[in-house]
Order: sequence, then C-alpha cells, then structure tokens
Amino acid sequence: MESHLLVIVFLSFGLSFIFALGGVGSAVILIPALAWIGVPFNLARPTGLFVNCVSMLGATWLNFREKKLDVKFGLPIIVSSFVTAPVGAWAGHFFPTQTLLFIFIGFLFFSGSMMMFFKGSKYANQYREDRTVAGPLGVGVLAGFVSGLLGVGGGGIISPLMVVQGFNPKRVAMVTAFSVPFSSFSAFVTYAAMGSVSVKILVFAGLAAWTGGYLGTRVMQKKMKPQSVKRLLGGVLILIGIKFLWTMA
Repeated sequence: MESHLLVIVFLSFGLSFIFALGGVGSAVILIPALAWIGVPFNLARPTGLFVNCVSMLGATWLNFREKKLDVKFGLPIIVSSFVTAPVGAWAGHFFPTQTLLFIFIGFLFFSGSMMMFFKGSKYANQYREDRTVAGPLGVGVLAGFVSGLLGVGGGGIISPLMVVQGFNPKRVAMVTAFSVPFSSFSAFVTYAAMGSVSVKILVFAGLAAWTGGYLGTRVMQKKMKPQSVKRLLGGVLILIGIKFLWTMA
C-alpha cells in the first residue's frame, strides 16, 4: 500500500479538482480508480467517502464566503442523510463484494446518465419557496443510505431528485455541495469504527482532495459552465461502468 500512496494523492487531487468543476464529489470515480491500482474495495469505499467529504468542504467554504448557502433549505437533507449513511455503511458489510460491485456499476450508469441527459435548465425558472420537508427528507434518506453502502456520496442522487421536485437548480447545487460532507462523514465514521480505514492514506489523500476541490470550485465559478463539465464527466462514468461489466463478465 505504501507504494501506492503517491498515486492515491495524485488521484485524490486531480479527480477532486475535475469533479469540482461540475459541482459534484469525486468518490464515484475515485473508488474504481483505487480498485484498479490494487486498493481493496472495502478500503476504497471509506477512502472515497473521506475524499468526498473534504473536497466538498472546500467547495462549501467558497459558497459560504460568498453568502450563497441556504442552510434552512438544506437542513432536512443534511439531517436525514447524516442518519441513514451509517446504516448503509453497516449494511454494506453483509453484502458479498461481487454484489456490491454490481450495485456500484448500476450507480455509475445512473449517475452518468443523469449528468449527461438530465436537463436542469428546463427547471431554471422554478423558484419553489415552500418549506415542506417531506420531499427533501425522502431524498436525504435515499442519498444517505446509498452514500454509506457504496462510499460514493449522495450528490448524484440529491441534485436531480430535488430539481424535479421544483426547487431551483442553482440553489440545489449549493445545497448538494453543503450536504454531501455530512453524509460522507457519518458513513466514514462507521467504516472507521469497523476498522476499514488507513489513517496514513486518509491524511495525505484528504489534504490533496481539499486543495483540489477548492481550486476546482474557484475555476468553475469564474471560467466554466458546470453543465458542460457534467456532461463530459457523465460520459466518463458510463465508460467506466462498461469497463467494469466487461472485466466481470
């Protein structure tokens, strides 16, 4: 594992930077990348969660500084995903690795398709301001469980489901970046309690991920359109899913 440390740091920084350009966490692609360089899947998942947490904290810090966060809007998602993420992490230990890999492949196709084909722009003029909590709570429950089970963070679930409920896409993007660190952290703590972490990897990968997420968000806010980046990243996720299926066939 020591020989892989530099590669893990490079991947954590690079993928956090690239995925921050699209406003999402990098765990969904970091986990297969770690698996391909020889990191066991049960160690790759908590590492992905930790990297997701710190990279999205970098993005959230920028949003907070620019006063773009709506804490009350995101609170139902944060609370419900924070509670259910450990349940997903705990449940993951009862699934065979092969089964989890197939579930993970399904998530790659779902997340990649939503990034490529979901047109949030057609909801851009919707400004749902009611404070109903049922919809966001349900989204948080699902996102938290999947985040813990697969180690991917819940951003790929939160964003599309909140937008189709009528919430403005720009507000949802800010809340997603704000919510993901909470669910990722609670699931990560569960993995840590079960002994499935490497402290040395987490320290170096975490520092690299925070820097990558912060810089990627700066570049995105000033120079790039997140939707264009998301389409590209979505295509990459689908190709990775196909490669996984080919390898397991």
